[in-house]
Amino acid sequence: QVQLVESGGGSVEVGGSLRLSCVASGVTVSTDCMSWFRQAPGKEREWVAYVSSGYSAPYYSKSVQGRFTISQDIPKNSVTLQMNSLKPEDTGMYYCAAHSRAGCGRQSSYYPYWGQGTQVTVSS
Repeated sequence: QVQLVESGGGSVEVGGSLRLSCVASGVTVSTDCMSWFRQAPGKEREWVAYVSSGYSAPYYSKSVQGRFTISQDIPKNSVTLQMNSLKPEDTGMYYCAAHSRAGCGRQSSYYPYWGQGTQVTVSS
């Protein structure tokens, strides 16, 4: 049984930083694809970043490139999303997603496993 548990969300001002964590069980962070998505109120779920050691280097959406960093914590079987220089448009519910294979995708339909989400609010 796969379980993904996110934490680290909160409220920050513009330009601030947050670090999200996703602890996984039932998938192996070191070999399987791990992604972060986000969803703002009234908008579709949007892919943010993915990491998979067996597939590609970490990859980011254009909207977060250069500000966010996704990384694996192998001993903890977790993945983190370091978010810097936050903007109001980064506000939303952030979800960890996983697939039990190395290949990654940018469509939410690709991922069978999801966490419950953690809220990020950036205020100006």
